[in-house]
Amino acid sequence: MCIFCDIIDHKIPSRVVYENDDVLAILDISQVTYGHTIVMPKKHFRNILEADDKSVSECIKAARIVSGMAVNNCHAKGVNVLNNCGETAGQTVDHLHFHVIPRYGRNDSIHISFNPSEKQDLDAVLAMLKG
Repeated sequence: MCIFCDIIDHKIPSRVVYENDDVLAILDISQVTYGHTIVMPKKHFRNILEADDKSVSECIKAARIVSGMAVNNCHAKGVNVLNNCGETAGQTVDHLHFHVIPRYGRNDSIHISFNPSEKQDLDAVLAMLKG
């Protein structure tokens, strides 16, 4: 069984930040930063590629609400909204979810960097992406 489904079914206790008919947002038990929240659809999908449009849309709407809560109530200076899709991308629970990670300064506990890769032929990349 899926641990997030067990949380949604109240078999495992959680700290609910936001909830509606379609989504549940809970505090992550491993707080990367103060207020780190996980937003998940109540309907089970392994990842964003398998989810229906409504579930993804409702998760993003909830992530926006939780982001506002972090900025307005916890005085975060910004927020990262992160989705890991697949094990290679860091997904550890096979239930679609988004991390809302409040940011308080450049020295908080999360570091996301975009390192340049070798020069790409953008026309070839575009053709490959479009199939």
